[in-house]
Amino acid sequence: MNKDSKIYVAGHRGLVGSAIWNNLISKGYTNLIGATHQELDLLDGVSVKAFFDKEKPEYVILAAAHVGGIMANNTYRADFIYENLQIQQNVIGESFRHHVKKLLFLGSTCIYPREASQPMVEDCLLTSTLEYTNEPYAIAKIAGLKLCESFNLQYGTNYIAVMPTNLYGPNDNFHLENSHVMPAMIRKIFLSKCLMEEDWNALKKDLNTRPVEGVNGECGLDVILPVLGKYGIYSDRVELWGSGKPLREFLWSEEMADASVFVLEHVDFKDTYQEGEKEIRNCHINVGTGKEISIKQLSEVISSVMNYKGKIKFDTSKPDGTMRKLTDPSKLHALGWHHKIEVEDGVKYLFEWYKTTL
Repeated sequence: MNKDSKIYVAGHRGLVGSAIWNNLISKGYTNLIGATHQELDLLDGVSVKAFFDKEKPEYVILAAAHVGGIMANNTYRADFIYENLQIQQNVIGESFRHHVKKLLFLGSTCIYPREASQPMVEDCLLTSTLEYTNEPYAIAKIAGLKLCESFNLQYGTNYIAVMPTNLYGPNDNFHLENSHVMPAMIRKIFLSKCLMEEDWNALKKDLNTRPVEGVNGECGLDVILPVLGKYGIYSDRVELWGSGKPLREFLWSEEMADASVFVLEHVDFKDTYQEGEKEIRNCHINVGTGKEISIKQLSEVISSVMNYKGKIKFDTSKPDGTMRKLTDPSKLHALGWHHKIEVEDGVKYLFEWYKTTL
């Protein structure tokens, strides 16, 4: 890639997309294009075609997706499979029709089987049953990576699929229903701390910035408390889903961005499999730390960072999801990239960023 190559970042306002955009800018790339959802609906194939006809990008990074946590995945199953399939088909299809030189597709490690051996290597894909709660999303992402792989094998394109582990960082989603585990936990513990310390100004700022079910900081406590209680937020405790035993791996979003740009600059499809293989498959690349922490331990780290004195309780009537999801990033390590930020430091960074948004 040249520094003036035209690069389209789909999802450039999201958690990973914004980090990739900033990483590219920091490395001297000057010809980036993006479009907000209001400017371009990626579900609309006609609009996507018109966008590619007009802009003619040379490189494409597909970081746009319909994403959410365990509650959202399990509740809005049709939305997660339908919208992600549509986005992928439209963007990857137009990239092919417009002869894009290279495409980077971002998936998720939820593509791997629920009972996959740990740590998960790329070759365990499609070897057994998926986790039920996010099966629709996982199937959509599997379809995306296979779409890239199949175009490469049939047409000689250069589309690379990367599968990040759980990501967190600036511009994360802190919605109490639809966010992932870490930002949800950070916000719940923060709001509980506000209630415990009767810090009504901080509580008001939080709810005005991110209303919960239409309830903002201008509402009275008689309205606020029942809504927060619905999400397990009280003045003396926080209640979290599951047992706290599941183990999760977390990667700072700006490091995911760095890994993505590294792959875009240095890795081609031919580098993702062994030459001479009779059947070429599982050419995607895991992006992770290879380290894990339990949900319970994570809650303790967050509590410590905030100096939270309340109790953390786990509701075992709610699902845990997959018990372990540890990636094996050996392929990426062999290609030349390693992470640097550990989760204990990352939690501090994310909480500091969250406070700047209030």
